[in-house]
Amino acid sequence: MTGPSDTSDRLRELVLLRRVHDRIDREYAEPLDVEKLARGVGMSAGHLSRRFRAAYDETPYSYLMTRRIERAMALLRRGDLSVTEVCFAVGCGSLGTFSTRFSELVGMAPRAYRASARDELAGVPTALSKHALRPIRNREARASALRIA
Repeated sequence: MTGPSDTSDRLRELVLLRRVHDRIDREYAEPLDVEKLARGVGMSAGHLSRRFRAAYDETPYSYLMTRRIERAMALLRRGDLSVTEVCFAVGCGSLGTFSTRFSELVGMAPRAYRASARDELAGVPTALSKHALRPIRNREARASALRIA
């Protein structure tokens, strides 16, 4: 049985986790790491990672990289920046890590995505393309395939 103190502690923790979530959304292009995020809410990095994963079903680092890749997809669709420029614009410090993570989430290399998006999205409103092209992790793709079948 949980008492009033347990409930208020849990609510306080959820508020802190939401702050981290919102900070990642706002500052995805800044040099963020789990240590820095944890310090911002007075937690250890390990505790933040465990509690964030329990609340959002992914680690803070994974969430940060997903936000960065989503923004990179939008910049690549625009077509006026090189892959390297996009990599640094979204806060990634390594082109190799960026390309690997992009390929994992999107299913193709950034350069190939930029080329294909230019042709496929001609005339599609940005709001619709952003929603339709949101990166999907492998576990999400498997879950949606099971629901369809």
